[in-house]
Amino acid sequence: MANELRTEILRGDLAPGDQLSSENELKDRFGVTRTTVRKGIALLRAEGLITSKQGKGAFVRERPHVNLRQTGSIYRARRGTGKSNFNAEAEAQGQKPKQVIREVVETAAPERIAQLLGIEPGAPVVARRFLFVTDDTPMQLVDCYYDAKVAGGTRLAEARLIKGGANAYVEDPEGPIGRRIVQFIEDLDVRMPYPHEVDQLDIPDGVPVARVLRTAYDSAGDAIEVLDSIVPCDRHAFRYVIDV
Repeated sequence: MANELRTEILRGDLAPGDQLSSENELKDRFGVTRTTVRKGIALLRAEGLITSKQGKGAFVRERPHVNLRQTGSIYRARRGTGKSNFNAEAEAQGQKPKQVIREVVETAAPERIAQLLGIEPGAPVVARRFLFVTDDTPMQLVDCYYDAKVAGGTRLAEARLIKGGANAYVEDPEGPIGRRIVQFIEDLDVRMPYPHEVDQLDIPDGVPVARVLRTAYDSAGDAIEVLDSIVPCDRHAFRYVIDV
């Protein structure tokens, strides 16, 4: 039963938001018991294909997507809009994005972040923590880290959004940092989500997350920023263009 319903969902016969037949209808259709029907529904729910609403039944999951395309030309084009890269990319795909500041603090650098920034573990860093949202759907948890020697006393250390995004502020030739970003390196790790990530990102059973560590380097080859993002794998698509 689960195999056939899964095929119908993946093929598009059952579209996002469609309601599955009732337990009785599925029981009769497949010639099984209601216990078997419930086990099949539970399996599809664990795979992230359906959701169950109390008193209403089972529905094919909506799958909001942001296609994150990574090329230098796209990055510069998005920057040219005067908006942050994520906002410009989401809007170009017909979505309404926003960032919610969770906190901005000076803290001790975690070991992995320190390694990427080229500083000692425990050294002071400015951490800007966000929830990224599109069309009222939580999409990413993003923690942005900067060496406190660079970011301390600047807008990066203030709990407010920065017009055009942090990268535009970092690159502003008239600003306090004035360093041009010339390279990003991303490290991806896919795992199952932790409980607090499930709660904040509304992640259903069976859906993994990608932890994306993106390090920005300036023209001198120094790391200027590390973005530590938790990305639910059911609502993002990544595309990298590598020129060789």
